Amino acid sequence: MTTLTLLTNAVLATMAPSEQPYGLIEAGAMVLSGGRIEWVGPGDALPAGNYNVQDLGGRLVTPGLIDAHTHVVFAGNRAAEFEMRLNGASYEDVARAGGGIVSTVTATRRATVDDLVQEALPRVDAMIAEGVTTLEIKSGYGLNVEAEIAMLQAARRIGELRSVSVHTTYLGAHAVPPEYGGRADAYIDEVALPALRAAQDLGLVDAVDGFCEGIAFTPAQIDRVFNVAQELGLPVKLHAEQLSDLGGGRLAASYGALSADHLEYLNESGVRAMAAAGTVATILPGAYYTLRETKAPPIDLLRAHGVPMALATDCNPGSSPMTSLPLAMNMGCTLFRMTPEEALAGVTCHAARALGLSDRGRLVPGLRADLAVWDVTHPAELSYRIGGAPLYQRIYGGTL
Repeated sequence: MTTLTLLTNAVLATMAPSEQPYGLIEAGAMVLSGGRIEWVGPGDALPAGNYNVQDLGGRLVTPGLIDAHTHVVFAGNRAAEFEMRLNGASYEDVARAGGGIVSTVTATRRATVDDLVQEALPRVDAMIAEGVTTLEIKSGYGLNVEAEIAMLQAARRIGELRSVSVHTTYLGAHAVPPEYGGRADAYIDEVALPALRAAQDLGLVDAVDGFCEGIAFTPAQIDRVFNVAQELGLPVKLHAEQLSDLGGGRLAASYGALSADHLEYLNESGVRAMAAAGTVATILPGAYYTLRETKAPPIDLLRAHGVPMALATDCNPGSSPMTSLPLAMNMGCTLFRMTPEEALAGVTCHAARALGLSDRGRLVPGLRADLAVWDVTHPAELSYRIGGAPLYQRIYGGTL
């Protein structure tokens, strides 16, 4: 008879539809087998079996956390320009000093794939240490064919070196590099689209993203990228409405996008379009906090229209140098008035949906046994704490 792993004496936040908040099961138990969840329920209803038992001492179990929006692969850092801004330098001053995205692009282009992996691993390790089992990683700091491919290769290698599921997103339409200043359409033609095709040929792309904003690309330019993504059979997502309303939410929805992200300036017509398309709203409080923005995303509208909300770190060197997903949960609650239940859904079941993954994000039979065990007894405590996520144990693919 096969020996099954039994987790017992646990509080289970299943995040499955239930009359109980969080899909909560007090005094619960779980059976794991072959990297999957075999059974979930009250401990006193456990079926008979040959179990390898682990008593969790009343601790909380949640699905493994999913960070659905990161730029964790890059070279260098921008601490110097952070200090410059706090000492009164303007955006233009920083740019003239070689700062901004240009500095990250310069450093990333100089880095080898090995360099990029070694720089990213400490950030990824910090995420894993706070319960992350699935991680999205974008390109977008190379902005030429070779460097974009190197970023995606580095992301894939991270998934081989660490017990974390990495999903790659091509973000060639992130910014216009200096050599294409004032020639965004030429950049799309000569770099963004050829790099996308080359990366897909190499099997490096799980999804395609773009930055639809006045400082980046117009909706018409994003259209061109998304049309090629559709041609290649790749799902899309979009940085939309972060700094202004260009209709990015509606554009994303028109392509059936997995998600539209940031969304501070999203209007109700965009919310309605996303609701109709089933597009997830990915909320990124780290950038809002770092940039000291004052216009929050329309959480009440998203809630009213039933748009699922994911939460992510947006880990990047410029606007969100943050690796803590539990801190993003706290920020989502304190800055945007999301509820703790919405925050936990945002880093589990809704984050899985934002990546197009149906095999994780809830504690239900048949899904991956990606779990986080916490030294707390109620899920609200995960959003309540400011730093110091109390992870007791991470279970990845059923491995304790």
